[in-house]
Amino acid sequence: MITHFDYDAIVVGAGHAGTEAAHALAHLGKHTLMLCLNLDKIANLPCNPTIGGSAKGIVVREIDALGGIEGKLADRFCLQMKVLNMSKGPGVRSLRAQEDKLDYPHGVRDYMLAVPNLDIKVLMATDLIEDDDGSIKGVILEDGTRITAKAVVLTTGTHMESTILRGHVVKSGGPDGERPSHGISAALERLGIKLERLKTGTPPRIKRESIDFSKLEVEKGTPGFWAFSYDTTQMIPYDRMVDCYLTYTTPVTHKIILDHLKDSAMYGGVVKGIGPRYCPSIEDKVVRFRSHPRHMLFVEPESIHTDSIYLQGFSTSMPEDIQVPMVHSLPGFEHAEFLKYAYAIEYDAIQPLQITKGLMVRNRPGLFAAGQIIGTSGYEEAAGLGLMAGINAARYIDGKEPFTLRRDEAYIGVMIDDLVTKGSNEPYRLLSSRSEYRLITRSDNADERLMKHGYEIGLNSKERYDRFLDRMARLKFANQTIESTYVGNNERTDQYMISLGYPKPVGSISYKEIIRRKDVSYQKLVEGEPKLVPLTDDLADKLETDTKYEGYIALERRDVERVRSYDDLKLPKDIDYSRVEGLSLEAREKLNKFKPETLGDASRIINIHPADIDMLLFFVRKLYSQQSGNSEGQQR
Repeated sequence: MITHFDYDAIVVGAGHAGTEAAHALAHLGKHTLMLCLNLDKIANLPCNPTIGGSAKGIVVREIDALGGIEGKLADRFCLQMKVLNMSKGPGVRSLRAQEDKLDYPHGVRDYMLAVPNLDIKVLMATDLIEDDDGSIKGVILEDGTRITAKAVVLTTGTHMESTILRGHVVKSGGPDGERPSHGISAALERLGIKLERLKTGTPPRIKRESIDFSKLEVEKGTPGFWAFSYDTTQMIPYDRMVDCYLTYTTPVTHKIILDHLKDSAMYGGVVKGIGPRYCPSIEDKVVRFRSHPRHMLFVEPESIHTDSIYLQGFSTSMPEDIQVPMVHSLPGFEHAEFLKYAYAIEYDAIQPLQITKGLMVRNRPGLFAAGQIIGTSGYEEAAGLGLMAGINAARYIDGKEPFTLRRDEAYIGVMIDDLVTKGSNEPYRLLSSRSEYRLITRSDNADERLMKHGYEIGLNSKERYDRFLDRMARLKFANQTIESTYVGNNERTDQYMISLGYPKPVGSISYKEIIRRKDVSYQKLVEGEPKLVPLTDDLADKLETDTKYEGYIALERRDVERVRSYDDLKLPKDIDYSRVEGLSLEAREKLNKFKPETLGDASRIINIHPADIDMLLFFVRKLYSQQSGNSEGQQR
């Protein structure tokens, strides 16, 4: 039995998951070691140089509200900020930042090097230390050195036994020219942990001056102050934001791809791993959607320090000599010069159904995992999981129950619940459609949902939490004011409403009723009514959304309460589901395999049907009733 520990926790990997996990652990007072393969590639952006996107941008705001770091650093090194889905409902609006590929990872590196309680070392872990009771108590390095710890967090990204594929050429390698990691896969399999082979890819990088931008459509950022972090006070001004662009594939592009499918690693039988359905290679798009005459491609600058342009949407595993005519067939890229050829990458990952909601590997106390190693894709998903793994590793060390988030609390909660109850046979990507509570888990209210959690956990300072409470008090006062203030004889309000196409409002109507109407802006009303409370743009946006969608939000909250009754009903850990009468054979097998913690967890397992849940509910209630009766009898 190991009793001496070199560290409280070891984080293996220093990408977006690893940095969040290590920061959380160190901030919570744990002496932490973070291992990386390259100090200059900490929190690297090996694929698209962006943070955020549809649903992903909401996750970044959730990370910030909980006390994580991705949002504040993304704000600091942002080249362009864009609000997605502005024309759609507030439940799907999300921020997307174009980041500087060089400045962002260097900024994260410098930030992490200054974190108290954290050591960062450039070393490769090749094995895990198993204690007598089966728990994991450290790592073994390449040279055989043993480093012990009370908890280990694996955040290896796409590095585990990774290979680079271009056409039929396969070589050992990690993303963005890094080396792969070896040994941990074998260690996990030795421990009885099942792995899967996954695939992702990246497009070519093109020399900026070789592109004819006159043939491209310009994509500008969104005017106004938009930031991921609630602490950010300065953002890049709109007039200094870099421009992005759009181009499209052509029939010639499609013909080249179809004529050379056999040369592709993907279609030539070389690729064994499963790729992401929602971020497919260009070969996949052309094959699966043959009726589409063209596919949209985003042309994005990688850094203000380089001449490199990222061709988003053009991932491919074609040989280099085929990639050239493919790119030259695109409008504006007729004379494009390559800085880096596209490639696919295969890597090992843990099948996520073996992970608990606290992100600890089942039956392996002390071993946590987060990010692409448990089947996700994307920097934001990785960061959210890394933050939760770091929090729960700290709580494990302290002997506390894991911290979990419900589906109605956060997209992070949706993601973890999906992974551990449904699993994923492809790299998992967050989408707004995965959440059934989109009006509750919006981008504008992440602080209301999660700031208190971050404070109680210990990641948000009292000063930060007090600032949040002050904001909420001001918002509450503004809400009370619009309910109690009536239009009366206000000429400026009358003129504003008429300009929007509405009739002159009745004087006895409240400003709350006025704000319910489409396109009515709270900030415009404040200009004409001094009784209304001045608010920052983000708080005004929050007030408008809560007011305009009040009825729909109330419906979602009622649905939450109904579902929560299932999530609150704990299932005994020792149930033998094969003996529960009325359950289908498949339900018995899956429930015994996954051992769900609550009835809600059981209801979300694939192919567990409502009839199975009804029978399980009856069984558990009867079981608890019997236990209660026995307890009362013993007391008498």
